[in-house]
Amino acid sequence: MSLATSLTRAQFGVEAPQVKVEVHIGNGLPSFSLVGLPETSVKEAKERVRSAIINSGFEFPMRRITVNLAPAELPKQGGRYDLPIAIAILAASGQVPLASLKDTEFAGELSLSGQINGCKGLLPTIVGAKNVQHRLIIPIDNHFDAELVGHHACYMAGHLQQVTDYLHGRIELANNATAAHWQEPPASHNPLCLSDIIGQHQAKQALEIAASSDFNLLLIGPPGTGKTMLANRILPLLPQLNYQEALEVASLYSIAGINLTPAQLCMRPFRNPHHTSSAISLVGGGSQPQPGEISLAHKGVLFLDELAEFPRKVLDTLREPLETGEVVISRAKAKLTFACQFQLIAAMNPSPCGDIEGQRRSTPDQVLRYLSKLSGPFLDRFDLSIEVPKLPTGSLSQASSQQGETTAQVRERVLLARQVQFERQGKLNKYLTGKQLDNACQLSASDRFFLETSIEKLGLSVRSFHRIMKVSRTIADLQHSQKVERRHVAQALGFRAMDRLMHSLSQY
Repeated sequence: MSLATSLTRAQFGVEAPQVKVEVHIGNGLPSFSLVGLPETSVKEAKERVRSAIINSGFEFPMRRITVNLAPAELPKQGGRYDLPIAIAILAASGQVPLASLKDTEFAGELSLSGQINGCKGLLPTIVGAKNVQHRLIIPIDNHFDAELVGHHACYMAGHLQQVTDYLHGRIELANNATAAHWQEPPASHNPLCLSDIIGQHQAKQALEIAASSDFNLLLIGPPGTGKTMLANRILPLLPQLNYQEALEVASLYSIAGINLTPAQLCMRPFRNPHHTSSAISLVGGGSQPQPGEISLAHKGVLFLDELAEFPRKVLDTLREPLETGEVVISRAKAKLTFACQFQLIAAMNPSPCGDIEGQRRSTPDQVLRYLSKLSGPFLDRFDLSIEVPKLPTGSLSQASSQQGETTAQVRERVLLARQVQFERQGKLNKYLTGKQLDNACQLSASDRFFLETSIEKLGLSVRSFHRIMKVSRTIADLQHSQKVERRHVAQALGFRAMDRLMHSLSQY
């Protein structure tokens, strides 16, 4: 009887818990049993492993083979277990030295010929092996994941025969990760420029404020006024991802089976789901939970166009993730947590007919019913809402002589304001809470009374009160003011278009 153990890692959200692959070859009729809560894709590994071992020139033991994937209570899925199972069988049958498996992890799917195919979601596995200083052998197709993490003991192979030769000490495997290092690339040129948008000075200012502290922004206006153009131009205003942020984003995309290019890796994500998207596609989930659009927008922007066309129940599922920056997906077998710290930009028409003065074709009751598709608690999550009106007559003919500021000019102010916030409190104004907010935004007694009175007249919540204070502090930072003054508070109140619209309609 022979016993051997190899190491690998499971996919459990963005975590990669270690799994021991225990193989026992004993007496009895030839059989191949796989235990340890394997899903169907893992159970099918028996036939892939058998053919891969035989076609690689090894002898497959014609005895009773039992494979245990421990811990047994952890669900296992995918083809990543093929390579560690094959290596453990070869070690248990004496065809690979047992000593070579010490502190070594394996991950990869085998073809019938013994080729090692790439797997999705291996980036957390590489990070886990690096944290415990284990040697790791993965498919060569996953070389970019290894280069991103920079694990010096991560080796890549394309065939089972190469792995066994390496374990015998006959050859060396490729290890591109030793030369990998993160360098934040220079800001790339983006063809989308704010100067392309004619007029809409207040909306551009709202975009600048939103970019300065990752505020959520709602754009309200009739079709063709530039709402989508404005939303698409917020990404060039934001700083590029640093190494840790890029690693978090890449891990989520890796789990979803999406491979980012080096150029995409340094850019903040921009996700734009259609209004027919389901709650699961937005938030994440499924029988085997996967990240949703909000997690794929982590550290970036989620743009919801035609906001009022989204089902109300779908939008309300975003309320908690917007506050906590993470989403917890509970299933019978597991509870997974995905990060989703994103900036929400949304655009919508102010009425069913699309006109800002919807009363001409829609009654106030119809407009109110249309806007009521959005719940009050969900609207509370927007820090700024702004009207994007139709351009006045003559704007198009004078556009060539009235070029506005470029993205580069606005971006310079945005980055400076963000730097001021980090130097003052170690975080952006959006994430200030309690005493931190009181210390950063110290209003005089008269200014605080002015703000409270305005909040009461508009019928806003305490959450809105705090959001207005944060926006006021950001406006003051953009204007290089050490103190928040009444003019900053008044300007922040001016970016509450939806509150004013709902308040005016409720008077009918």
